Amino acid sequence: MMDKQSAINLIRETFEKPFEKERFVYFAKNLFNRISPEPFEYSWQFIPDTFKPYLSKYERIGKYTTEDKRIDILVVYLNKETSIERARTMQRNFVAGYLMGKYGSPSEKDAAVVAFVSPGLEDWRFSLVKMEYKLTQTKTGRPKGEEEFTTAKRYSFLVGKNEPNHTASTKQAKVKEYEHQIDQMVYKLYGLTEDEIKIVEGDNK
Repeated sequence: MMDKQSAINLIRETFEKPFEKERFVYFAKNLFNRISPEPFEYSWQFIPDTFKPYLSKYERIGKYTTEDKRIDILVVYLNKETSIERARTMQRNFVAGYLMGKYGSPSEKDAAVVAFVSPGLEDWRFSLVKMEYKLTQTKTGRPKGEEEFTTAKRYSFLVGKNEPNHTASTKQAKVKEYEHQIDQMVYKLYGLTEDEIKIVEGDNK
């Protein structure tokens, strides 16, 4: 297991610099301890018409699987610089369709950890989209399962060369913020309860 200082250095290297795929892959491998390296690039014909104005291609760089979960690690390449910041809902909806098997890999997945990259920009977006289910009722009162997806804002944040401030104290605070947000993503991925999170965080103090 990676020690605390090495983890901090990895976060800085990954999130305080322009996107680099090899570095992102290394981060993902350490985030999940192990991923199956099953790369596949999805070009223009695999993008639904609704998203073609925004996306040029996307690729799966690997997947993490357990007995009851599948989490894909994706890189999504955006067409427009403005898409990185203003189109979070579009980004989430695109990944939601991928998780449901509507395009790309046909099988359903539980979640995806995604890097959204814009051409010519030194900043990029790191996001988690997770599929969840809720029970609703039909008009006749029968229970019905519906898919829900994590919000576009709560588990998505802008990173890269221009995001961190340049003083030592603000850089340290930013790294702590990244650590906290990544922790929250992992708790969400594994569906931990508040009591279980308290146990985990107590062990890490």
